[in-house]
Amino acid sequence: MTARAMQSEYMHWAKNQPPARYNLASSEVPHVSLDPWVKDIASLELDGASRHRYPALREAIAAKCGVDPACVVMADGTSMANMLAMAALIEPGDEVLIEHPAYEPLVAAASFLGAKVRRFERQNPPRAPLGEGDHAQHGGGVAGAAGGPPPLAGEDLPLSPAAIAAALTPATRLIILTNLHNPSSALAPPETLLEIGALAARAGARVLVDEVYLDAATTPQRSAALLSDTFITTSSLTKAHGLSGLRCGWILAAPDLAERIWRLNELFAVAQPHPTERLALIALANLAEIDAANTAHLAHNRALANAFFPSRADLEVAPLTHGITAFPRLIGGDVHRLHALLRDRHDTSIVPGRFFGAPDHFRVGIGGEPAVVEAGLARLAKGLDDVR
Repeated sequence: MTARAMQSEYMHWAKNQPPARYNLASSEVPHVSLDPWVKDIASLELDGASRHRYPALREAIAAKCGVDPACVVMADGTSMANMLAMAALIEPGDEVLIEHPAYEPLVAAASFLGAKVRRFERQNPPRAPLGEGDHAQHGGGVAGAAGGPPPLAGEDLPLSPAAIAAALTPATRLIILTNLHNPSSALAPPETLLEIGALAARAGARVLVDEVYLDAATTPQRSAALLSDTFITTSSLTKAHGLSGLRCGWILAAPDLAERIWRLNELFAVAQPHPTERLALIALANLAEIDAANTAHLAHNRALANAFFPSRADLEVAPLTHGITAFPRLIGGDVHRLHALLRDRHDTSIVPGRFFGAPDHFRVGIGGEPAVVEAGLARLAKGLDDVR
C-alpha cells in the first residue's frame, strides 16, 4: 500500500526559499493594504467572541458568487477549503482522478486522506515540425526579436473531457481540477465543464474545481458551482485580489453537502478568527476599488510575457490569455540548473516544474509590479543563455 502524504513538498519548498529581488515565482498580484477602508480598531470586533458561521460574510460571498448563502462554507484560504471539501467527499481507498500537471498540494491532500490517486493528462495539440530556421537558439529580452518556435494554438494545456472519460473507472468518486489551470492559466469554458460534469454524474462521481485564479480571467467567469450539484468549487481572496493575509477562503456546494462540510470545519478549526472575518467583509464591500489596478497591470504584464516567450527558441508555451502564471517547457535544457543559475547570478526566482509533475517545465508568475516583471523576464533571458 502506498504511504499517504504527510506534507506538501511544494509548500515547504516555497516557504523556505530565500527572497529574490526579481520574484517570478510569485503566483499572486501585489498585496493590498486595507487601511483606506478600516475606519477604526473597534470595527474589527476584537472581543474574543466567535461568530457562528458569520452570516454577514456568508451573504457577501454568496452575493459575489451568485449563489444562495446556504451553499457557502468559509475556510482558512483555498488550501483548507480544498482539504475540507475532499474530506467530506471521499473515504480512505476511494479513487480520485486528478489532472496532470497539477498543483501539488491538491495531490498531497488527496493522498493524506487515503485516496487512491489516478491522473488524467492535460495535453497540447500536436504541433507542426520545426523548420530548419526554428532550431536556432537566440537570446531575447522582454521585447525580443521575432522568431523561435510558433506559439501553440489556443490555451496551453487545455482541459479535455475525452482524457477524463478515458481515465474514469467505476471506482472513481471525485475528479479534481483547477480553473484557471494552475500552473498554465488555461481557462475551461462552461461547455467543457458541463461535459465533464455529465461524465462524472454518469459515473456516480463529483467534480471539485479549485477556482482561486478564476477572477484573474480576462473576461468575467461564473463559478462551476452554478452549473449543477455535481460541482463543488473553492476559492479565496488571495491570488487575484492581493489579500492572502486574510486567509478568507470558501467552498460552494449544494446546501446538504455544505452542511456536512461545516461540521468538518467545526471539527478541524472550531471557528474562523472573527477579526479576519470582519476584514474580509470590509474587503468584499470594496472589492471593485481594491481590484481597480489589477486588471490594467495584469494586461500589461501579459503583454510583456507574450513578447518575451516567442523570442526564445528554447521555450515552448502558448500565448498567455488569462491569469497570473505561465508554464513554459524548456527545450533541451535542465530546469534545475536554470533555477540555480537564476538564483545565484541574477537574483531571480521561478518555480521548477517538478512540483507540478513536469520536470521539463517551470512556472513563471507575472502578477508582480510591472517593473519587477519586466526586469525579471530580462534576467530570465540571461539565465536561459547561461544554461546553453
